[in-house]
Amino acid sequence: MSQPAVPQISPAPFKAAVIQAASIPTDSLAAAEKAAGLVHKAAAGGASLLVFPEAFLGGYPKGASFGTPVGMRKPQGREDFRVYHEAAIDLDGPEVELLAQATAETGVFLVIGVIERDGGTVYCTALFFDGKKGLIAKHRKLMPTGAERLIWGFGDGSTLPVIDTPMGRIGAVICWENYMPMMRMAMYDQGITLYCAPTADDRDGWASTMQHVALEGRCFVLSSCQHVTRGAYPADFDCALGDDPETVLLRGGSMIIDPLGQVLAGPDYSGETILYADIDPAQVVRGKYDFDVVGHYARADVFELSVNVAPRRAVTRTGGE
Repeated sequence: MSQPAVPQISPAPFKAAVIQAASIPTDSLAAAEKAAGLVHKAAAGGASLLVFPEAFLGGYPKGASFGTPVGMRKPQGREDFRVYHEAAIDLDGPEVELLAQATAETGVFLVIGVIERDGGTVYCTALFFDGKKGLIAKHRKLMPTGAERLIWGFGDGSTLPVIDTPMGRIGAVICWENYMPMMRMAMYDQGITLYCAPTADDRDGWASTMQHVALEGRCFVLSSCQHVTRGAYPADFDCALGDDPETVLLRGGSMIIDPLGQVLAGPDYSGETILYADIDPAQVVRGKYDFDVVGHYARADVFELSVNVAPRRAVTRTGGE
């Protein structure tokens, strides 16, 4: 005789935080030290899940052109890329070690945007740290937007993790990946309940996008954007927005939304801050009562999504000893 199914119990309520802060664009180790301090501060504020902005380590080069008019690459642009590549991090480097130490000391789960160096290419990546386990996963941005494609490589389907934790199932979708319906569907299909959205989009419309994702996925959405001025960058930084150090390049707008679209915190455009919200995971199932986009509201007889999760390499070696 088969045993009755064990009922699925919602995790206990907890507090989450989105960190709205300025990177130190040309010094990733200093930025990691700043991030570690903010991890301790948010943990002291009671948060168990922390989300940092896109490109917090390595920097988001807002307004830079990297010397690339159509059909041309200027020598200065090549040097600008060399400097940017140098500021990117290696996943076995001291920056990751600092963050792993901070999460081990606090026990928090951390999602943070970095610029990851891999050979001659850099990727816009979200890293996942789980308390004493350290770095456990990464997501490389699948589709850089506009001029980002000049400087960032493209991720593949092998880094689309949704991680099971005592708080719920955590994943990350970076900036305008959130406008890719199939990308969102691939995350919903993995049962994501804590949908992290590191971003560099500080426009007014971003808030409504985040509310839409929360309603569509019936998940909590935690969006984090930097609040950073021109003064955080070197004086010779090539910036189309000018050289006044007081010019705000990214104005924040970080926020937290529940599965029925209710804004729990933010959007905040005031400056560097930490936004907190109490998360009741039971709200996810309450929300799915009338809408489960990969369950009772799906029409698999009409629509079907195929996701290739195999890593893609330029060179495959066969044979040999």
